[in-house]
Amino acid sequence: MNKISWRNDAYAKVTGKVKFADDIKFPQMLHAIPVYSDFVHAKIKNIDTSAAEKSEGVVRVITVKDVPGVNRWGQIIKDFRIFAEDKIFYNGDVVAIVVAETKALAMQASELVKVDAEVLPSILDPEEAMKPGSLLVHEEHGTNIINQHKVRRGNPKKAFEKCDLILEKEFSTQTIEHAYMEPEVAVCNPRPDGVIEVYAGMQHPFSTRRFTAALLGVPLADIEIVGVPVGGGFGGKDDTIAIVCARTALAAKLTGRPVKMSYTREWSIRESYKRHPYKVYYKMGLTKDGIIKAVETKIIADGGAYCSVTPWVTWRSTVQCCGPYVVENVHCDTYGVYTNNVVTGAMRGFGSPQMNFVIESMIEIASEKLRIPSIEFRKKNMVRQDSITITGQKLDNHKVAMEDVLDVMLKESDYFEKYKKCKTEIKEDEVYGIGLAMSYRGMSLGAEGVDFCAAIINVQADGSILLETGIHENGQGSESAMCLILARELGVKLERIRYRKPSTSNIPDSGTTVASRGTVMGGGATVNAVKELKKIIFEYASSKFECPIDELEIRDDKVFSKNKTAPFEEIIKGMYGERIYPYAFGVFKAPKVTWDEETGQGVAYFSFTYGCQVVELTVNKKTGKVKLLNAYAAHDTGKVANESMTLGQFYGGMAMGTGYALHEEVKSTDGKIKTLNFNSYRIPRATDMPEMKAVLVQNPDPNSPSGAKGIGEPTNELMAPAIANAIYNATGKRFYKLPMKIDVKKELEVLQ
Repeated sequence: MNKISWRNDAYAKVTGKVKFADDIKFPQMLHAIPVYSDFVHAKIKNIDTSAAEKSEGVVRVITVKDVPGVNRWGQIIKDFRIFAEDKIFYNGDVVAIVVAETKALAMQASELVKVDAEVLPSILDPEEAMKPGSLLVHEEHGTNIINQHKVRRGNPKKAFEKCDLILEKEFSTQTIEHAYMEPEVAVCNPRPDGVIEVYAGMQHPFSTRRFTAALLGVPLADIEIVGVPVGGGFGGKDDTIAIVCARTALAAKLTGRPVKMSYTREWSIRESYKRHPYKVYYKMGLTKDGIIKAVETKIIADGGAYCSVTPWVTWRSTVQCCGPYVVENVHCDTYGVYTNNVVTGAMRGFGSPQMNFVIESMIEIASEKLRIPSIEFRKKNMVRQDSITITGQKLDNHKVAMEDVLDVMLKESDYFEKYKKCKTEIKEDEVYGIGLAMSYRGMSLGAEGVDFCAAIINVQADGSILLETGIHENGQGSESAMCLILARELGVKLERIRYRKPSTSNIPDSGTTVASRGTVMGGGATVNAVKELKKIIFEYASSKFECPIDELEIRDDKVFSKNKTAPFEEIIKGMYGERIYPYAFGVFKAPKVTWDEETGQGVAYFSFTYGCQVVELTVNKKTGKVKLLNAYAAHDTGKVANESMTLGQFYGGMAMGTGYALHEEVKSTDGKIKTLNFNSYRIPRATDMPEMKAVLVQNPDPNSPSGAKGIGEPTNELMAPAIANAIYNATGKRFYKLPMKIDVKKELEVLQ
């Protein structure tokens, strides 16, 4: 195992020297704030800004009529109204922005903007929205169904006829807020050459550039997105921050002055997209000896008022609708649906947390009905080497580590011995339970889109090295991982390497930092750039050493042949002396995947990662309070680049999964969010967390040039089902809805 643990930004962050977007200032900088209406769904008649324009300190009030470019944009369907124009589609739509000398003056003036609109009926239930004749959220789309995905494998109808046990259950999950510490902030500076510089904490600088250029009606080259440290994202710093940047850039362009827009927590929660709430109908057929023969499932995701990335999120749910189990007959229909609720989009797990809760609950229900121990039941059905997935993909191009991680967890948690204690009191009024859940997850984007990444290595004349990749640092330590991979692959000291400040003007579009793809794709591009760099260095060194190129290697900061050795910097100095530049551009293109949208068959991902988690807890019989004791996680991480950061991904994911399971829910009344701050939106506290232990199972992936696999999301996906199974094993109470809260008045008999 690679024991190196290092962060290039650690000192700046722990000392407070790092500058986040809200710390950035320019001379004569203006401040902008968003203006909302009180409507959920309404036809706009007029937006009156005259009083606000006359208010003290106001420089400009901007509405859709001031947009020089395209107001409607989006990553998949261009339905986002960056400024409200014809209608209000949800309570977070922005009707105007007020630009003033100070934020306080802008807020004062914002109260004077008046919106005259005709209230329209709101549709807030996605199942109702799917019915023929329902009110259409977007008339031009022709339906409230944003997208449909399918899996058609085998013949479930015939298979069910031969099953000994058929289970049918309904599940639902809640709307979740990302709860990042830093609300959305953008600072835009108009340069003398006409380029607008955009500073913001975001996950996808290139998507932000597309949103901004579209709104301003300018070429992409006229917008430079400069990445700054991100104060938390978890999937949430994509579409919303791109829109905030676009509005702020427009204000800078129209006023000719730098502009900052800094969101309050209430604005952030009101406007930003959330994790999709799901309604899932699940039917499973089994033989009496415990083989899953058929699955039929219908998945309905509330997409909210705009498409965002709903088709990509729901695709992953579809592909993994049976979890890490072999099922020969599958019929799945997944729908993303427009409503007038808050927009939903990318969040850590990307459609997997919802389905893993469903699947791993069904596995436990089935094993109990068949009187087969759940671990034995899992081992009968889990994917193994050369298994065929529900999409027809053969798992033969990497190590299938499903049983490995399961066995590690059983041992580390002492599962079998502790399971014997379930339903017993370990303290007065507290009953004990232990639960387990496991999953597999496709690496990278898969068939959601073509995946690629670029890296640039620029060795300076003194042997110091500048590295840049198309992967954006979200706080997870991707820059550090790239530097460590470069040092390892090139054979030089880490101290030589500096990560270059990222900008959309420096490197080609390499996609967004989502889907646990950062280390896989960025590391792959870095490895390939090292290969190109070595070709250049070795061609020069072979002439100086008078040896064949294949005799050369770099290690321990030196260049070696069989008979000669030279310090790395000496070789580099010689190259510069002869005007040979040690500069390399590397690209990693993900291996080919295939997908048939009509049948849901194909090679969905180029590789998979495997995980298993166990939770121990108690439930108080009088209060229903759940107390987490211990949590264990084992995941196949591939070849680890940075051990401490990898463990951090484990613990952070487990903490977020705890909130999803037990505490968090965005609550709305008639389409208006009521949990607009953390005094009402309940995230886990330190005292809510269990002791956590993480185990890294390292099987370097042959499809990844660096050997790494993604781990940012898998650890977040299994806490809810593991906790659900532990609660059941403690109390006999099975939850079909998240978050899980025991009402002792209604369910007292379960706990006695």
